[in-house]
Amino acid sequence: MTKLPILRFMLYFKFYNQMAIFGKKEVKMMIEILEKNNLYDLSQVDTSSVNAGALIVTVLLIIAMWKIFTKAGESGWKSIIPVYNLYILCKIADGNGWKFLLLLIPIVHVIYYIILMFRLAVSFGKGVLFTLGLLFLPNLFTLILGFGKSQYFGPRGRAN
Repeated sequence: MTKLPILRFMLYFKFYNQMAIFGKKEVKMMIEILEKNNLYDLSQVDTSSVNAGALIVTVLLIIAMWKIFTKAGESGWKSIIPVYNLYILCKIADGNGWKFLLLLIPIVHVIYYIILMFRLAVSFGKGVLFTLGLLFLPNLFTLILGFGKSQYFGPRGRAN
């Protein structure tokens, strides 16, 4: 049916996750509608506005992380160095920067990341709900933490 089989594969892959919700028959029908109306042609999609939006969000997140680091008494430039920023983030939230190595261990990294986000929230005077925000809406809550009025209370919320 499709002129380009790779696009058909991409459509199946895109709708694969929705099969649990809609069922295989409905997903095939969605793909047929897309093909029938020539909506599978990705060459006509204008991505310049999406790219500009992603760039703006990325810059805002970098600035927010910079501000989080400076609120915690660290130099802001440390937030833009990959891996080193995790070391410093663990130092800010947990008091021991070397615990960032736990983020490299499969399965353990998920558990430690949840603990790290909780300790980060507590170190800025926030609670469990803010931790859930950091876990499920990390970009938004990073902006809130960086640009908000929260103060740093030390690792795990203890005074320096």
